[in-house]
Amino acid sequence: METTLNKDNFDAEVLQSKLPILVDFWAEWCGPCHAIAPALAEIAKEYEGKLRVGKLNVDSEPDLATRYHVLSIPNLKVFQGGQVVDELVGAMPKAEIVKRLQKYLS
Repeated sequence: METTLNKDNFDAEVLQSKLPILVDFWAEWCGPCHAIAPALAEIAKEYEGKLRVGKLNVDSEPDLATRYHVLSIPNLKVFQGGQVVDELVGAMPKAEIVKRLQKYLS
């Protein structure tokens, strides 16, 4: 299940998460963001209990986008232990996303 993120729940859901969390920085107007959304939903289901997936709308939460240096979207950041440990920028196939996530799945 994907979690909708905002300034009110970001610290609790992302920075204090016991599991690695893939945060999708996206926007409604972003075609490539919509293109990868189904793959991210599948990843959220397939890796439930090992990895969490969160979605953060950069138009609704520009301060968080700025704080994490999101300059282009889609921008996927992997947080582990409250820190950004990996970043994937641009639309890519599900297989490539999963390949990059493997080292964080225990």
